[in-house]
Amino acid sequence: GDILDDYLRTDGVWILTRNKQFYKTDNEKECAEKCEAERNFNCRAFLFTRKKLQCLTLAENAKMTVTFSSADAVLYEKKIYLLQCKKGIGKDYRGMEAKTRRGIPCQKWAEKTPHNPNYTPEKHPNAGLDENYCRNPDGDEKGPWCYTTDPATRFDYCNIPECDGQCMQCNGEDYHGEVSRTESGLECQRWDAQEPHMHGFTLKHFPEKDLKMNYCRNPDGELRPWCFTTSPTKRWEYCNIPRCTTHPPVSGQGSQCFSGKGEDYRGRIATTESGNACQNWNTQFPHRHGWIPDRYPCKGLEENYCRNPDGEKRPWCYTTNSSVWWEYCAIPHCDGTEQAIAGMSNVPVQVPLSEECYRGKGQSYRGTASITASGKKCQAWNSMFPHRHEKTPERFPNADLRDNYCRNPDGDTSPWCFTTDPSTTWEYCNLKKCDDHTQE
Repeated sequence: GDILDDYLRTDGVWILTRNKQFYKTDNEKECAEKCEAERNFNCRAFLFTRKKLQCLTLAENAKMTVTFSSADAVLYEKKIYLLQCKKGIGKDYRGMEAKTRRGIPCQKWAEKTPHNPNYTPEKHPNAGLDENYCRNPDGDEKGPWCYTTDPATRFDYCNIPECDGQCMQCNGEDYHGEVSRTESGLECQRWDAQEPHMHGFTLKHFPEKDLKMNYCRNPDGELRPWCFTTSPTKRWEYCNIPRCTTHPPVSGQGSQCFSGKGEDYRGRIATTESGNACQNWNTQFPHRHGWIPDRYPCKGLEENYCRNPDGEKRPWCYTTNSSVWWEYCAIPHCDGTEQAIAGMSNVPVQVPLSEECYRGKGQSYRGTASITASGKKCQAWNSMFPHRHEKTPERFPNADLRDNYCRNPDGDTSPWCFTTDPSTTWEYCNLKKCDDHTQE
């Protein structure tokens, strides 16, 4: 296959890294070849700039460092370094797990204390012995392992999930597996328990979310399944569940009309109702946003086609017009009612759908953020536990009080929510105010 098939591509992104090499190349494939042949460090990714035809091979990927917008750049990350699960005995595992199954931190492969290693980066340059990450350089049948930082234990195995075992589709909204530990190894609290953390995520309030035992779940549209932890000092944390290698079938493929709210629409219309061209979902220019295709693999965020990833009234897109953030698209409804919907407004809507920021006081914010400024999870608006309140969807029908998403129904200074922590009634949300100027 194509050499670029082994890489995940993201347009319009630059990453900050100390360890890099510059090359002059004519295209991305040549740059990928430089990355494969790199001997100065383990090449995990490369940047290619279209105008200057500049190639930068990188020792880090976006999981390891900070990213920012750069219109001319294309980031390619090696998929093998993004995979957090193992296939078979994990000889090719290149994830970043760095502690044993008992939670003891791993010793760096290049160090000689507290244990003098047989397997070192010098002796085994192709085994991926970076830092102190779990690896399987000797093909051990029990899977990836590491030397430990405990002088009494020379080595131990690591707890790496199977890629083909319990996996999640999409963002794990329908995950029903039995993983019950967080990504740092903490045991999950039972959903029907209120200790050590009181919360409102109960079967009564979320009957369709399968909140069984202490299994990791995603009842509130997070990036992936999570749970409250049994540690009094850590309220909640994501769980380390690999993505399934196959996607579920999606209806609406190639259709030129949409039904319902158009969440299943997969047609190729890429123009808004006022005639603006749509911005590619994979780019951060001219508008920065949180709907990155790699984070939401089942939302159909291909090219710059109109989509509805967040439950809006109908499909929409960010526009290539720097002064118009986003607009609904000119797609007919399959039952012929599109005139009634599209006729509601001829004025371009300029409300951000971004998860990351809000405009004005945020009364028009319709994103899916559900975390407060101090890291607490939001209580569902239709729930009265742990806090009784009057800010219900019935009393504020125009405020879009869906699920437990941050909103501003009462004209406060910014979006907020009631929290699932009984000791804190409400808090402002962890959202920034949008920069109204075009990102340079």
